[in-house]
Parts: sequence; C-alpha cells; structure tokens
Amino acid sequence: MRAGVTIVDPARTYLEPELEIAPDATILPNTTIGRHSSIGTSSEIGPNSRVQNARIGRHVVVADSVVFDSEIGDFSIVGPWAHIRSGTVVETGVRVGNFVEVKASTLGPGVKAGHLSYLGDTTIGARTNIGAGTITCNFDGHKKNRTEIGEDAFIGSNSSLIAPVRIGDGALTGAGAVVTHDVPAHERVAGNPAKPLRKKASV
Repeated sequence: MRAGVTIVDPARTYLEPELEIAPDATILPNTTIGRHSSIGTSSEIGPNSRVQNARIGRHVVVADSVVFDSEIGDFSIVGPWAHIRSGTVVETGVRVGNFVEVKASTLGPGVKAGHLSYLGDTTIGARTNIGAGTITCNFDGHKKNRTEIGEDAFIGSNSSLIAPVRIGDGALTGAGAVVTHDVPAHERVAGNPAKPLRKKASV
C-alpha cells in the first residue's frame, strides 16, 4: 500500500507470500490472491475473486471470478462469475463474461466470449466472437481433444463444437449448430449435424 497499491478493505483481503502487485492496482474486498501471482499496474481485482499462480497484465478487470494457473493479457475483462482454469492464456483486449469457463485454452487478441460458455482445450484466433451457450465438446469418453477456431470467426449461440474440429478464419456457425466436421474458412454452417448453408442463386 505504501508503494501505491490500493487495498480497499485490508481486513477482508487475503494476500499470500511471493506476490508482485504493481503500483496503481486496486484490490477490492473479499479477494484472495495466492502465491506466485503478479498483477500489473492499473488493474482491478475483485470483489469476491480468487487468483492463484496467475499472471495478470495491465488495466485488467477481474470481477467476482476465479483465475488459477493462467495468464490474463493487458486491457482484458474477466467476469463477473467467470472461471479461468489451468493452462489458459488470455491475450490482449479479451472479454470473458458471465458464467464462462475456460480451461487449457488460448484466446487471441480481441476475442469475446460474453455469456454462459465452456471453452476447453481450445485455440481461438483474434477478434472471434463466441456466442452465448457455446460448448467445446472436448471429451470423447477416453481422452481430451482440441478445438481450433480461426480469426474473425462467428460462433452462433448454443453451438456445440465436437472435438477434434477446426473452424476456419471468418467462418460462421448458426445458432444451435452441432459441428462434427471441420468448417473451411469463410464457410457458413447450421443445423444438427451442421451443414453448409446454400448460397442464393444470383438473378
């Protein structure tokens, strides 16, 4: 605090040893920051958050959320009520919103996953939008499989991506799509199982 860190309520803030918290960071009440964590300048952690072995960049907000064994890039927003699990890298300017769980995944710059999604064992390219209710179905009963989503893709609400699967750059899945095969770049698919949408004939 003498070095410029703001701890709003020290009596309800729990800091373990081996931390690095930069000046101008703010720690809000009911927050626990565990060992081997670092928090960049002008970031705000809490309220009601748990951070453990996490590297959090500059100008980051983590609200009412859990971040374990992961990295959060500059200017990103996590929460409220998000869960960032082990092995996740959230790059610059990412939005991980309400009730989104991310595990062992990389979210590229500018990715948005705003609501009610599970992203496990997934790589997501820059600026891709993940619609509400999207699930990466990564477990086949025997092993975990990966999902790869390219840049500038649009994943429609309630899409189920059955791994292993790749969604190309600029591709789109319609709401409720069940994607069982790779989707080429700029393709549009919908349905269960998802199939390419027919292109309208030119007049």
